Amino acid sequence: MRQIVISAVKYASLVVASVMMLLPVALIITGSFKTNQEFLTTGPFDAPENWLNLSNYATAFTRGGMLLGFANTAIILVAAITGTILIGAAAAYAIDRFTFRGRTATLALFLLATLVPAVTTQVATFQVVKALGLYNSQGALIVLFMGTDIISIYIFVQFMRSIPRSLDEAAKIDGAGHLRIFLQVILPNLKPAIATVIIIKGIAIYNEFYIPFLYITNPDLRPISTSLFAFKGPFGAQWEVISAGVVITIIPILVLFLALQRYVYNGFTSGATK
Repeated sequence: MRQIVISAVKYASLVVASVMMLLPVALIITGSFKTNQEFLTTGPFDAPENWLNLSNYATAFTRGGMLLGFANTAIILVAAITGTILIGAAAAYAIDRFTFRGRTATLALFLLATLVPAVTTQVATFQVVKALGLYNSQGALIVLFMGTDIISIYIFVQFMRSIPRSLDEAAKIDGAGHLRIFLQVILPNLKPAIATVIIIKGIAIYNEFYIPFLYITNPDLRPISTSLFAFKGPFGAQWEVISAGVVITIIPILVLFLALQRYVYNGFTSGATK
């Protein structure tokens, strides 16, 4: 009887959590099919009169410049994630393969840095970005996003420990230096970890709003996360069009995550057990 109660409570909590997570998405999808008049006069749970009304999606995609936003996002994603992989894997290679004073303290400092809210450092960061001449350019976002984090380093370190050191020694016998060993031996064996980092970091960059909104004022350079601001002004907002735009932005990252989610789970579990 006790086991049945525990199972019932567990599954009930999962159902409640699922409803709480899916309810906002359902309301946004419902609102995206409503006209402006419907959105203002009907309740959020009321169904639209016409479920085939796609005018909001057309308006969001064309007037919101979403195609350009997707292109800008792709450029930033590719550059930032490439840098993150190289920096994170190189840091993990140095931490795992080299013995030096302060190695443990280095990991502790990475962990400590994650406890500092990013907002509290934006004044100093903004001054640095402006001094480098990167303000109002995609380079500012690429440099800021390129900075790796403790999760990426942790994943790379765990997988690095599963790569036999005998491979390094064999490469050294053949005359390979540390850079060649890293590029030709270590990186090819980190493919599962790289896939995991790509998904985790990619979703975080794709969803980021604050940094692009702060560092880019030119709408032609902004990523997709800030494109919907075209429909919000000082005298009101077109929430039905914004809802349609939100649905459009959700679709690519949702499809990517559903297609590659096994790499995320396998990356964490394999890295933790190897």
